[in-house]
This record gives sequence, C-alpha cells and structure tokens, in this order.
Amino acid sequence: MDILKVVLASLFSIVILFLLCKWIGKRQIGQLSMFDYINSITIGSIAAELATNLEEWEKPLTAMLVYGAATVFINILTCKSLALRKFFNGKPIVLYEHGTLYKANLMRAKLDINEFLTQCRVAGYFDLTQLEAAVLETNGQISFLPLSQERPVTPADLQLKPQQEQLAISLILDGKILPDNLRYSGRDEAWLQKQLHSQDIGQISDVFLAYCDMSGA
Repeated sequence: MDILKVVLASLFSIVILFLLCKWIGKRQIGQLSMFDYINSITIGSIAAELATNLEEWEKPLTAMLVYGAATVFINILTCKSLALRKFFNGKPIVLYEHGTLYKANLMRAKLDINEFLTQCRVAGYFDLTQLEAAVLETNGQISFLPLSQERPVTPADLQLKPQQEQLAISLILDGKILPDNLRYSGRDEAWLQKQLHSQDIGQISDVFLAYCDMSGA
C-alpha cells in the first residue's frame, strides 16, 4: 500500500512540475539566468520531496507553488523594468575588445584565461587576433564578434540579391494530413493528392512526412 502511495504521489508531483514549467515559460538551460536556474533546481528538489513525503504532502506542494509564483512574478517585473532586469539578471560583460583582454572583467565573470581560450576554440577561434570582441552574456554564454575580414562571405558582400527562402510547412505527418498547415499554405487536399499522384503515391497513409514551402516546392 505504501508503494502505491509513493507511485501516486510521484505521478502527482510530475503533473505539478509539468504545469509549473508551462507556467514559468519555455526556456532551455542555456537561456536561464542564474536566479532562474537555481529556482528550477530548488523546485525540482521540492518535487522529489513531494513524491516521498506522504504524511505532509501539502507543505512541499505549497513551497513549489510559491517558488513558481515568485519566478513568474520576477520575470514579469524584469520584462517591465530595465533596472530590475539588471539587478536580477546582471548585464553583459565585455571580456575582449579591439585586441585588449580585460583581466578585471574576467575576474568579475569568475572566468580564468584558460577557460576563456577554451570557449574561443570551441567557437572556432584559435587565434584572438581573429576577434573584434567577446562578450559574456547574462545567461553565462560567451558571444563572439569576428573581425570583418574573418567572418564568412555573405551575398551582400558580393552584391548579390538571392531570392528569399520560405519556411517549410509540414502537410502530412505519420500518414495523416495536417489541415491547419494545409490551409496556411494556401492549398487544398485536391492539390495535395495531385502532388502525391505525380510521385506515384496512391495513399496518404503511405506517406511518413510531406512538406513544402510557400512557393509549393
């Protein structure tokens, strides 16, 4: 009986954790601020306690809701106030610019020179002279701005104007038509059937994936 209670409590904690994640927002770990990251770990720990604390389950549940509400409230405040955004999330730190490596800023970022050079190499820059600037973002990732002569050539550099590509739209997935996507593409099922017949495909159920862009390709 106790095992059944643990199973039910675990499923309940998973549901609550899922709802909180939907409420807080869809951001990956690399996009979280330090405050949000710590809050997420804390909420996860409380969820684990909720699954095992069968005697006083309402206490960890209340704590989860409080932490979730606080995270949402602070996110709303940081969206509306630049000062609060700087207070909670911090601000970007320039680590390298115009050939100068800022030692004081590296210390502020708690980043040693070896780790900085490692991040440069991971990004594809084995020589600092290839860089114009490197900035530590508020989510802990480093953004690199290469020198103009070191960045890849673009069509604009060659004075070319290629045709703008369009998003690909899935029309059939797992053998089923996606009617909303089909309407969004401006086409109907008759057009889709014609395209399938041109590929010697008779049944929609035989198609695992079919998509097109706005030009119909």
